Amino acid sequence: MTTRNIVITGGTRGIGLGMATSFLERGHNVCITGRSRGSVDNALQILRAGDGGDRVHGVPCDAGDFEQVRQVWDEAAGKFGTVDIWINNAGVANEISNFEQLENTAYQGVVDTNLVGLMHGCKVALLGMGAQGYGQIYNFEGFGSDGRTSPGLSVYGATKRAVTYFTEVLIKENAEKPVNVGFLSPGIVITDMILQEAGEMSAERWQRAKRMYNILADRVDTVAPWLAEHTLADFGKHGSRIAWLTPRKAAARFFGAFVLRRKRDLFAGMPV
Repeated sequence: MTTRNIVITGGTRGIGLGMATSFLERGHNVCITGRSRGSVDNALQILRAGDGGDRVHGVPCDAGDFEQVRQVWDEAAGKFGTVDIWINNAGVANEISNFEQLENTAYQGVVDTNLVGLMHGCKVALLGMGAQGYGQIYNFEGFGSDGRTSPGLSVYGATKRAVTYFTEVLIKENAEKPVNVGFLSPGIVITDMILQEAGEMSAERWQRAKRMYNILADRVDTVAPWLAEHTLADFGKHGSRIAWLTPRKAAARFFGAFVLRRKRDLFAGMPV
């Protein structure tokens, strides 16, 4: 397989770190970003202790700052020569609360990272890949992308719905161009974001949410390798949606839980 040079924004933890690990295990080069130097260095230590070595690079970056995002491209391209795949994964969630109770800075931060930051990543990658003559961009979907709503997640869900629309437009705009655009849809993955939600819920509400997570969700080490493998196999295709939790798989999970009485405990060993 051709060695790919891959940028993952928000690659210091969760699904981003899991995908970085999986790409490195398969012999590819990876550049990750994180909001602080400390978070990047901690992730680099983990990745280099595995299969990373000199094939992994890290850049501190506030996704909401266009010049910082452009610096990521410059450093990744400078180290690896090209950027073949750019994955916009950086994302944050608002605390679970009715909208009027959120601080202005809190919801502005979610929009700046999840939507404006993703737009910055797309623009930088479109320009850079257009100049080199090829490339692949993937945008992460999340809760709200498919139109579902949940009280307390107004801002996060709104950004993800907007990401879907924005990506669909980019797919149309680049249909006859050398840069391919697509979606990554991981389904429900147990990450720090969900564990944070658990701490903000009442015990009763968390127990209800936990039952649903144990039916539909998966851990990072299950989903990330699958996404990485399918992203690599998808190279050169335009308008793809690489989706882990399909409607058929979700239906099978419910059948297993309620008819076959299968039990899963994704939170075993976790501080929740």
